[in-house]
Order: sequence, then C-alpha cells, then structure tokens
Amino acid sequence: MADASPRFLCDVMLARLARYLRAAGIDTTLADATAPDAQILRAAIEQDRWLLTADRGFMLHKAADGHVVQLPFGSLDAQAAALNAQFRIDWTGNAFTRCLIDNAPLVSAGPELARQVPTDVRGLEEELRACPVCGRVYWKGSHYKRMRQRLESWRGAAEG
Repeated sequence: MADASPRFLCDVMLARLARYLRAAGIDTTLADATAPDAQILRAAIEQDRWLLTADRGFMLHKAADGHVVQLPFGSLDAQAAALNAQFRIDWTGNAFTRCLIDNAPLVSAGPELARQVPTDVRGLEEELRACPVCGRVYWKGSHYKRMRQRLESWRGAAEG
C-alpha cells in the first residue's frame, strides 16, 4: 500500500478524475496536453508525484516502474476503485480545500469576492472559499452536493 497522502499528476485523458481528486483535497496537477510522454513522466518523477494515466504507452518507459499507475479509461467510478485498490485515498477528509481548476489551496473569501457570487449565496459568506491564484469563488451549491455524493460513495467503497 502506498503513502497515505499521495500526490498525483494526471495525463489529459484523466482530466475529470483530476478535478475529483482536487475536490477530495488531494494535491493533483494536470499534464500539459502538448507535452511528450517522456516529459510528463520526468515531471512526475521530479515533483515526487504518481503519474496517473489511461495510456498504455507510458508503461513502455523504463522509468515508469514505481512512478506510473495505469487506470481504466472512461468510468470515473472504475478509476476511483483502481485508486482505492492501490492507495489509501481519503475522499472526504479534506474535501473542497483545493481549487478544481488550478489545484491551489483555497482560502476564506473576503467581502470583495463575496460580491461576485449569486445573491442567494451572499448570506453564506463564512462558507465561501476562494482560490488565491485564479480568484474563483466556491460555495456549497448543487455542484458541490453532486460532487460530495460521489466522493462519499468512493469513500464507502474503499471502506467496504
């Protein structure tokens, strides 16, 4: 079993999974879509990250052993199950603490950022989080609830 707090680099085929890993609060970057495989693998090794991919070509690299995890293509649930089998993923313990777009840790949103959200959310300023890099503001709306349900189901599958 791998480290309890793995860090990941997802290839572009796993961009949706990267968003869910970030939603779980797991440090996850996304590879440049134009970068060659060798460069992506080198970046994962240099940054001490597991490279997650659905591309079998990565497994042909000599350096892949111990650095690359090949996941099934397509189903997020199957990908999460494969991660659960290899890592101790805490799907909900640090949920919604990272920006879904750029992976930065979120901070409490100040009053100036609170003005950017819909009026029906403005009374929830204490629950608003913001990305200090891109400025995106997050709150517990319907998107949050759907993502939370999926993370909880993956946590349940890991425990059961």
